[in-house]
Amino acid sequence: MNPATANHLDLTAPPVVKKISQRSLVVGVIFSVAAVAGIFAFPNGRDQFYRAYLLGFMAWLGVALGSMAILMIRHLTGGGWGMVIRRILGAAMRTLPLLALLFVPIILGMKTLYVWARPLDAIADKHLREHLEDITKTYLTTNGFFVRAVIYFAIWNLLSFLLSMWSKQTDHGGAPDNTQRFKAVAGPGLILYGFTISFAAIDWVMSLDPSWISTIFGLVILIGEVLSAMCFAVVVERILFNYKPMSEMLKPDFVHDHGKWMLAFTMVWAYFNFSQWLIIWAGNLPSEITFYLNRLSGGWGSIGLVLAVFHFAVPFAILLSRPFKRDIRKLVWLAVWLLLMRYVDLFWIIEPNFSKTLSLTWADVVVPIAIGGFWLAYFFRNLGALPLLPAYDPSAGEVLEPAHE
Repeated sequence: MNPATANHLDLTAPPVVKKISQRSLVVGVIFSVAAVAGIFAFPNGRDQFYRAYLLGFMAWLGVALGSMAILMIRHLTGGGWGMVIRRILGAAMRTLPLLALLFVPIILGMKTLYVWARPLDAIADKHLREHLEDITKTYLTTNGFFVRAVIYFAIWNLLSFLLSMWSKQTDHGGAPDNTQRFKAVAGPGLILYGFTISFAAIDWVMSLDPSWISTIFGLVILIGEVLSAMCFAVVVERILFNYKPMSEMLKPDFVHDHGKWMLAFTMVWAYFNFSQWLIIWAGNLPSEITFYLNRLSGGWGSIGLVLAVFHFAVPFAILLSRPFKRDIRKLVWLAVWLLLMRYVDLFWIIEPNFSKTLSLTWADVVVPIAIGGFWLAYFFRNLGALPLLPAYDPSAGEVLEPAHE
């Protein structure tokens, strides 16, 4: 990027970013008060709160971690598609310290959420008790659960810190070329992300039913996170598209690329879920089939059908359209819909562990919105803290220079 050109650009975030941050904080406070009140006002309010809290936490964690993963992919591959949303992805990634703090209620609610965290004598199922006698001595221990969580968040925050530190350096003239540094971190970082989120998915979600195992479950959670992150980036860039500088930076080619990423992640999500179904169906083992037995009865099967149709089939067909993927005003609506489907998917994964029949409680709506209010407030605060583009990065010209058709 030519320094003379960069000096005449106003790349600061528009005032609407600060306004959304303030309003999100108000929403977070109001719904948090409602969530706390609900604990005392409803029967089994405490249990419903913790279940919904895990659901909301995993949903918003997915956006943050998925953003970090896409950002690292961009550093390895390059391209204007990633540069134009780089600061959006970075702002989402830098919410990880908040998410580490928001993990504390899950630690406090371990005995409510996880049967393996309770005294074995309190477990009525004899077979489950015998199964837990071994596993709770080796892997599923309360100390191990806490230590591993600390390790996960330490790795994620370290990656976020390094990527953010080097990115901030490119906001000023005379900035060093950190391209190779980014690549040196992004390559191993993606591998670390894959391993850590797989183990975190086992600890925080799969262990809700300690009698069930799936070797592909971590990848199911992973692909859902990157899909959530790309959809979220599309929603934010659409908000910013009404204002400068995003209205000048966001070209149809970049929007088209974002739509193609959404299509790719949607297909891979379907592939991983179908693979898990096929492997478990072919194996027909008692330790594996419980997952689908619980989710195909009691009304839960209708949610599975909704996911198959509206999380995959319909978005897949729509995203095949090239004109649709190039129009941010149309693409954003599908992005919002897929974010809703990501919530439904996590709801279908988590809630049947606690309820044999389909039910949506007050907490399943109120608590995720409360968490989201605080998360969005922090996100938009991060987004407004830095220019929307690192003008002195060697790749900034892909966005700032006029396109040559």
